[in-house]
Amino acid sequence: MSAAQHPAAELFEISGNSVPEGAISGFLAMPGSVSVRYAHWKSNVSPSRGTILLAHGRTECIEKYFETIGDLRRLGFGVATFDWRGQGGSTRLLSDPLKGHVEHFNQYLDDLDAVLTRVVLPDCKPPYYLLGHSTGGLVSLLAAPAVSNRVSRVVLMSPMLKLDNLPIRQLYLKQLVGLLTYMGFGRSYVPGTYGNIESKDFDSNKLTSDRNRYKRRNELAEQHRQLAVSGPTIAWLHSAFRASQHISQPGFASAISIPTLFILAGNDDVVSTPFSERYAQRMRAASFVTIAGARHEIFQEADFYREQALAAIDAFLPKAEGI
Repeated sequence: MSAAQHPAAELFEISGNSVPEGAISGFLAMPGSVSVRYAHWKSNVSPSRGTILLAHGRTECIEKYFETIGDLRRLGFGVATFDWRGQGGSTRLLSDPLKGHVEHFNQYLDDLDAVLTRVVLPDCKPPYYLLGHSTGGLVSLLAAPAVSNRVSRVVLMSPMLKLDNLPIRQLYLKQLVGLLTYMGFGRSYVPGTYGNIESKDFDSNKLTSDRNRYKRRNELAEQHRQLAVSGPTIAWLHSAFRASQHISQPGFASAISIPTLFILAGNDDVVSTPFSERYAQRMRAASFVTIAGARHEIFQEADFYREQALAAIDAFLPKAEGI
């Protein structure tokens, strides 16, 4: 089935954040009565440089990236993107739709593979590139060995390879959430995260130094509550730790042959930038760019930081033939 035959999916907008022209959107039916919402756009430039498959972070949705989609299209790329199961416009997995939940990150790998196989490959122009932010960066790295014959290059932005600024040592936290999951509390909120949809206090946020973009992300959650996600469940955090442990196994990094660029935030208080820098150095075909002063959500940052990230992507991904 081509993407044109999938059920249509609505995309939502707010003032100052309109749906980019030319969107094709739909739902992919997945096992277990799960639907994954996707959308894709052609390049604004001819000839096209190929298609970027954009994988978001936890709590994010397609709508949050409308501005970035426009930027990438102006660079000559088509863009395909989607909402992970459990967030955005995709199927919520628990009776409380605000819980950020997944049983295992293999389910995210299934979502990524489905969009790549059933939407991007049949309906979007090659070559294909993978761009993952935060959680999407970790999942993209997990997927790299399996997609190397379909994806030409990978860009990882602030990838969630290791969490930073945790309330207790990571080793103890990993053991605790593993025990709680085993005891049947996996579907409970991580303590202290219940009701956390979007902080209204810009001055204390760790994600961006751009007040207007921070306001936009809050307005999107307020006006379209069906897209909002609150804190993660204990099982989600346990799964994240297991995924991080998997990519840290001896030989995993050095076995990845696909050219990879890490774009890292120099002022990241969510994930560990030094860990990602060291990880990139262990890979056979990887490099990194650390943007001094940028916070975790680089694509939601001030223009000064966003433009550096876009320039790095433009330089790393090949030009179209004849240009």
